[in-house]
Order: sequence, then C-alpha cells, then structure tokens
Amino acid sequence: MPAERSSAIPTVLTHLAHAEALQPAETPHLLAYLATIRDPRAGRGRRHPLVAILAMAAAAVLTGARSMAAIVEWAQDAPQPVRAALGARRDAPGHFSVPSEATIRRTMARLDADALARVIGAWLADREGPNQQRRAVAVDGKTLRGARRDGRQVHLLAAMEHATRRVLAQREVNGAPGEVPGLRPLLADVDLAGAVVTADALQTHADAAQFLVTVKQADYLFCVKANQPTLLNRCAHLAWHNVPVLDRTRDQAHGRVEIRTLKAVSVRGFGFPHTSQVLQVTRKTRDLGSRRWRTTVVYAVTSLTFAQASPARLADYLRGHWAIEALHHIRDTTFAEDTSQVRTGSAPQVMACLRNLAVGVLRWSGPVNLAAALRHHSRDPCRPLATLGISLG
Repeated sequence: MPAERSSAIPTVLTHLAHAEALQPAETPHLLAYLATIRDPRAGRGRRHPLVAILAMAAAAVLTGARSMAAIVEWAQDAPQPVRAALGARRDAPGHFSVPSEATIRRTMARLDADALARVIGAWLADREGPNQQRRAVAVDGKTLRGARRDGRQVHLLAAMEHATRRVLAQREVNGAPGEVPGLRPLLADVDLAGAVVTADALQTHADAAQFLVTVKQADYLFCVKANQPTLLNRCAHLAWHNVPVLDRTRDQAHGRVEIRTLKAVSVRGFGFPHTSQVLQVTRKTRDLGSRRWRTTVVYAVTSLTFAQASPARLADYLRGHWAIEALHHIRDTTFAEDTSQVRTGSAPQVMACLRNLAVGVLRWSGPVNLAAALRHHSRDPCRPLATLGISLG
C-alpha cells in the first residue's frame, strides 16, 4: 500500500506558528527525558552536555537537517536564547557555545541508540496521553541503503503504533534474517498489555506468537505466506467457499481501483499457538484506464477472538500495519534517508530515531504535509523549540 496522501496544512501551520512553549503541567519536558540517557563519553575533557547535543540535533532535524554538518550549521545560526533553551554550554555572560561537527559525530556514533528510541517513544506517549482504544503496534524492518559497515548495509527493526505513528522501539539487527531473533529484544521493554501486534510473514513463527501472548500479554495478527508452507496449506484448504464475506471496502486512488474483501473463520487447535481466527483477504485491483482486474489472495492468523475484534476491525488492523511502510517512505523521500552517508557506529540509528521524533511530533498536530512543515520550522529557529515543548528563557 502506498504512503498515505498528504493533506492541505494552512490551519496546522497557523497552529504551529502561534504555538507557545508548553508548560510542564501540560506535557513533560523533552530535555528531562533526554537527560536520562547515559553519556558515552569520558568525564574528563567533556565540554558540551549530552542533552544539549541531542536537543540541538532534534531541533535541527525538525527543520529538515539531513546530516551532521547540517545540524551544526543550524546550531551555529541559532540565536543565543535558543542555544540557552537547548542547554548549550555557557562560555561567557550571554554567550552559549555549540559543539563542533566532530564532537557531534563522535558522540552520536557511541550513543546507546536503543535507549534514545525508548526515551523518544516515552516522551511522545506522555505528550499524547492515554489511548482508550486497543493499541495496534506494527513491527517491520528497514534497510538504510546509504549506511554501510564492513560491506554490509545497516538494517533497523522498529515497532510503531498504527494510530499515532509513534515509534515505540527501534534497534539494529543483522539484516532481514535478523528480524526474527530481533523481535524479542525489540519488544522486551515495551508495555504491550492488551495491544495487538501486527507483522508481515517474516515474523510468523510459533516462538513469536508464544512470546507475545504469554510473556507480553498481547495479541498478534500475522500474515501467512510460503515461508510457513504447512500453515499456509492449512489456511488455504479451509472451506472458504462456505464462508460469507464479512467486510468489503472499495478505494480509488493513485490511478487505480481496489476492492478488498475479508472472510474470517474461528478455529481451535489449528496447529499454531493461540490462533483463534484465520482470515482470507482478497484484493482485486484495476488501473483506471484498463478493464482487467488483478486478484491477490492472502491469509492471516490472529489470537483475537470474534468477540474481541470484528471483521471490520481486523481489516483496519491489516491495512493499518502498512502505516509503518508509510513511515519508511517518508523518511526516504522527505529526509533522503537512503542517500545518507552517516555510517559510523550507532550514528545511522540515532539519526533514524531523530527522524522518527520529527515525524511523530508533527503528526501529533494533525494531518500535515511534512515537507512543508519542515520548511515552516526552518524559517524561524524558535518554532522547533515550541513544537518540542522547550521553553525559551
């Protein structure tokens, strides 16, 4: 599914332009969250606080910065009050210095990127407040094509909420095959009680299902494909011809028409841990200039019972999973992530975390054209601070 369409943003930009720094009673302070991350540098000779480096980087990425050099250039152009609000080092009365590109590059290369991802996810969650609906969390991986170490591209596995686009956790794994063993450590510290975790067929393994249901007290919705031939055969040979269509949607966008139908069968002892329902989704697509339909049938298994999730809700979960693909598309097109040459240590993952922060905090304001929002923030150095909830003075 392609990335969701951008919408008009004048009202959103007006809101951002007049936003005042949020008060502590309204939202927690981002700098306080960043201050909980352990500084990887030795204490001796340390001149610039880690929280200032991270805050400057976050603010710069909100203006569209794509590299370490761009982050430093933004910080050097920032007025003294903005530097002070970001926690910069005070060299003289009324003068606050910014770190050099080498300092930022070395610090980010040694930073605990997993901890940064958790801190960013926690801050966004506290800012948004509790969600009364069942949470849906998508797990998927992405290769940073421009970042290579020892001849291999950096590959990140992430968990993202469907509704808010908030990345809960992100960690580097050993390529696409590393996504399977990487699921447990990725979600180990994430509170998933009562949530449903969606994933593509790569994660459809009994161990993952057991971990989510018994350890994390969550539910799962997994696609089933040829990497699990026995399970796929069981799904395909159910008596689908006797099952009525329970949900149907029709969409027209991007030059094509798509009709999706969903059937669901409740099962017991299906041969895959905790499976309560098996789904059959049929997608029929046709280009607007053609009369020829293309049909694709996919299967999925879930631990959710019929009473817990209606067919329409299951269809929403399946489609909502691809929001994480939309996030990856945004990072590629808006932030040019795949062309980034940042590759040393944990720096590629740190930059990806900062891009996730920018997308998450801008999405919090409502539907927004992210490219235009970045340009909006770049025109005034105080705007990123207001959006991040950092007070001047």
